Amino acid sequence: MNPATKTSVAARLKRIEGQVRGVLRMVEEDRYCVDVLTQIDAIRAALHKVEEQVLHDHVSHCVAGAFASGDPVEQRHKVDELVATIGRMTR
Repeated sequence: MNPATKTSVAARLKRIEGQVRGVLRMVEEDRYCVDVLTQIDAIRAALHKVEEQVLHDHVSHCVAGAFASGDPVEQRHKVDELVATIGRMTR
């Protein structure tokens, strides 16, 4: 993973970790269900942004590298892997 992406992703995940702890506190304190659900949605959105960042990094480096290599087997492998990954992400 690109070092700048790694730093950014790590920072986002630490914020998300804090959000999850906050939701746990909300549950323990019997906070209003809709408020808890709103926070869960915010966590989901934040995770989606991390997912996009990691995917962009993967395509920019790993997939692009396979195509730059000129190896058709490696290219096919990266395309298949990418399609499977995106399929899992969109379920």
